[in-house]
Amino acid sequence: MRRALVVARVVLESAGRGLVASPVPSAIAVVTIAIALVLVGAFALVVGNMEGVLTRFASELHVTAYLEPGLSPDEQRALARAAELIEGVASVELVTPEQALERFRATMRGSELLAGLEDNPLPPSIELELTEAARTGEGVAVVAAALDGLPGVDELAHGQDWVEGYARAAALARSAATLLGAVLVGAALLIVANTIRLGVYAREDEIEILSLVGAGRGFVRAPFVLEGAAQGALGGGVALAVLWLAFRSFLPRLSFGLALFLGDRAPAFFAGR
Repeated sequence: MRRALVVARVVLESAGRGLVASPVPSAIAVVTIAIALVLVGAFALVVGNMEGVLTRFASELHVTAYLEPGLSPDEQRALARAAELIEGVASVELVTPEQALERFRATMRGSELLAGLEDNPLPPSIELELTEAARTGEGVAVVAAALDGLPGVDELAHGQDWVEGYARAAALARSAATLLGAVLVGAALLIVANTIRLGVYAREDEIEILSLVGAGRGFVRAPFVLEGAAQGALGGGVALAVLWLAFRSFLPRLSFGLALFLGDRAPAFFAGR
């Protein structure tokens, strides 16, 4: 046990001397890793939040069928019962014009749009909650096609096109982040490898002496591995700090633009999702 501790101390001291002996290459490696991880992390933040929006909207995805104004209450209820039989429909709610107007008043409370409104212009409607399996673009299309074939259905409203377009944008951002991440991480690893190689050349005499006295390859290589790991950890820590500070500092200034992409969902910082 004592021998292992001595070996570990010698390896750590050797790694520390290597970092101190070549501060400029080590600093360049740390900065390069930090820049690469900041760029990759920024893309990951965007993609992660976009996927969070998709998950939320998929869970809330529903279809609304607006009915023809001349239908009697019995005909409206018959249409609601027919809609319940459509595959992919979890539940159905019949919304009368009076209920729709009350919802609209609650939403537009304090607005002058309702001033002077005498007649109720809102039609009756059927709101359909979908099963989890049907909360996809294809599932919504199937339900919408079945509803469109029912007599008395005037118009359909659903977010299928928006969700599909947003999903394509998220997939494109994910692909770009993956490609950029691979390139930048590869470049960072190359710089770290070259830094370690320079350290090997600078300590060639020390390595030769260690080999002559019987030191194993693992003992010789361990300090260089630790140097690379330390550079990676420092670069990662700097990148995380920069991302966090940028996230907290610039978020209030970008609130309007973020609302266009995230809706009313608050942006999350990685694990905060």
